[in-house]
Amino acid sequence: MRPVPLASLLLVVAAVFTGCQSVEYAVKEKFGIHKRDILVARVQDARRAQDEARAQFANALEEFIAVTGNTGGPLADKYAKLQREFTRSEARATTVRDRIAEIERVARALFKEWRAELDVYRDPALRRLSEQQLATTEQRYAALAAALHRAAATMDPVLDRFRDQVLFLKHNLNASAIAQLDTNHQQLQSEIGRLIAEMEESIREADAFLAALPPAAG
Repeated sequence: MRPVPLASLLLVVAAVFTGCQSVEYAVKEKFGIHKRDILVARVQDARRAQDEARAQFANALEEFIAVTGNTGGPLADKYAKLQREFTRSEARATTVRDRIAEIERVARALFKEWRAELDVYRDPALRRLSEQQLATTEQRYAALAAALHRAAATMDPVLDRFRDQVLFLKHNLNASAIAQLDTNHQQLQSEIGRLIAEMEESIREADAFLAALPPAAG
């Protein structure tokens, strides 16, 4: 049997996944949960995930400063504390990215359905109104998506720097390693500051998008 090309396999997987999503949306609509409602829930989930990530990165910075400023205690304990904060930060970052992907999937489905249903209208005035609402909602969604991705992108350099610091401490459990970390904490502090600012902006965009979203029909 000839092996299946990877590209073909990926297409099959994508088709199956898309089909599963379509079934999920169809089932939820039978219970009165429409794509608009799902999008609202996903945006709320992403907002909450970013808020939790923002808090975690701030806590991680506090722990980093506390560890580097404390000359007493076993070095292995200091490493364990920083490793724990890094792991938590990485998990929060993964959750944020997952929530963004979920928003993008349901938004694509919602806008595709909305555009298709424009042709169902028989009243030209109502069709134009719905078309205008669609265009406005897509513009606001584009602003939200851009803010979400900017915030997510700022997590990577923070995680990279944090990972480097934790690894350095792991490989050099001595007082000079702590001193070296202390000289680098201001850069980490600056990067986390930018991350928090981007996340706060993204949270504001999420709030604005939800407030401006047209009300559900019926």
